[in-house]
Amino acid sequence: MTEINLIIPLGTQIVSRIEIKTAQGALLCPVGAVGVIVKTPTDNTHSYRVQFTNSVEAALHRNEFSIRKQHTSHEAAIDESELYEFVIYRVIVGSRAYGLDHAESDTDRRGIYLPPADVHWSMFGVPEQIENKDTEECYWELQKFLVLALKANPNILECLYSPLIETITPLAQELLAMREIFLSKLVYQTYNGYVMSQFKKLEQDLRARGELKWKHAMHLIRLLLSGVKVLQEGHVPVRVEEHRDELLAIRRGELSWGEVNARRLSLHQEFDVALAMTKLPERPDYERANAFLLRARREMAERGRQDLQADFNLVNPV
Repeated sequence: MTEINLIIPLGTQIVSRIEIKTAQGALLCPVGAVGVIVKTPTDNTHSYRVQFTNSVEAALHRNEFSIRKQHTSHEAAIDESELYEFVIYRVIVGSRAYGLDHAESDTDRRGIYLPPADVHWSMFGVPEQIENKDTEECYWELQKFLVLALKANPNILECLYSPLIETITPLAQELLAMREIFLSKLVYQTYNGYVMSQFKKLEQDLRARGELKWKHAMHLIRLLLSGVKVLQEGHVPVRVEEHRDELLAIRRGELSWGEVNARRLSLHQEFDVALAMTKLPERPDYERANAFLLRARREMAERGRQDLQADFNLVNPV
């Protein structure tokens, strides 16, 4: 599944989590080497191009480096693997959720984690997201998740509407019960803007290399179809039964670039009409989202206080 608005920008300083070696095994850069991102991928399934201080360049996936600011602040003190036990919401997204999967499709899981108050308040802080590329999992800390949802990030909105829920706590159930607060006319700008920029990159790839990433093109058309429905019906459609044959034909490369691009342009027009007719508000409900975040934070703080009291009672029984 294409990740949106989560690409680390050009010029960001990073710290390598792996050794950089030649094809023959000679060490070029050690673990902990500092570099800068000189080329970004179209999505997080592909690698970043990083230039290190010794001028060596290497391709690194997102799980193979840390952002330097985060590395110096908390990563040395926090074992991210321990944070997975605080996942409060876990769903399957991507092709399996859309109904576009096949035998070799990955199972992509996304969701929310909410750390204990003492971890969150510590001097080390917590990462905005934790991910495991081997298991295709990514979980956002609650505040980051809410911020992205308020910006109409398609990946986040699809998490809230995925029919394939694996883990959900009472707090996450509360969030799902109010998920419509994140839907607004911002969907029009976010979805349209992303598709336009990505189609431009696809066209550049076609001119430069004479080939296309048809799977990516399929998901961009799917995204426009979804966005139109959001404005028309006030919910995020995840399953794509109605358009499945068309989308799979695009993924298989059975339509020409001209046909796919014409379909995109027609969907942009449908989006314009949907915007004029939609009953969605201009902006999402920031106040309710903030109130939910504060309630969640207080709940974690109260839980920590109760745990502390229980430990005290064990040490000092009445």
